[in-house]
Amino acid sequence: MEFERFSPVERLIQINGRPVSVWRPPDMEALIDLTAFEADERIPYWADVWESAIVLAEELGGMDGGGLSLLELGCGLGLPSLVAARAGFAVTASDYETSALAGVQFNAQKNSLPSLVTRVLDWRNMPADLNRFDRVVAADVLYETHHPAALAGAIARTLADGGVAMVADPCRAKAAGFEAACRAVGLGVVKTKARRPRGATSGPHVEIYRLTIPS
Repeated sequence: MEFERFSPVERLIQINGRPVSVWRPPDMEALIDLTAFEADERIPYWADVWESAIVLAEELGGMDGGGLSLLELGCGLGLPSLVAARAGFAVTASDYETSALAGVQFNAQKNSLPSLVTRVLDWRNMPADLNRFDRVVAADVLYETHHPAALAGAIARTLADGGVAMVADPCRAKAAGFEAACRAVGLGVVKTKARRPRGATSGPHVEIYRLTIPS
């Protein structure tokens, strides 16, 4: 598989008492492409699993996804998508980086989740054929000034009526405008109390924005 060129290493992550096998490149910094950064501020954040993804995965792992569709935006290596697929959701994992999607496909195979599908998505140019989803999720994707408005627009475009979106963020300063950006596109917002991944005693606290389309 394409992802094997990174010589990935395994990290076992406990989600609600069940392990998930996540394979990742051994050195994220070695993947930095200065040309890509200068052109698009692109840094390979996709190549690691962050605390926000773990907290979001813990929330999804406690749900019954049977009969529901789920889209992950900016999935990186796709831990929330993997856990959601295991919980019965029909999952589409999306990212701007094709290398990230190769990692999701690799990890889906390793975790025996063949039904998970991947798709390249650019929030600035959403494809007309993209369906709406019962759940839309994202973890730790609000790290540039323009991201709150872009993510809010992507969620408004992809969330089905009656659906719920969940965005996990480690209380970044750049996320401060996200609630206002969501309300500007007609989304209702409730923010949960920030917490660490279960069992963690250090690292950032993560809050989850729960977004809906008001009736």
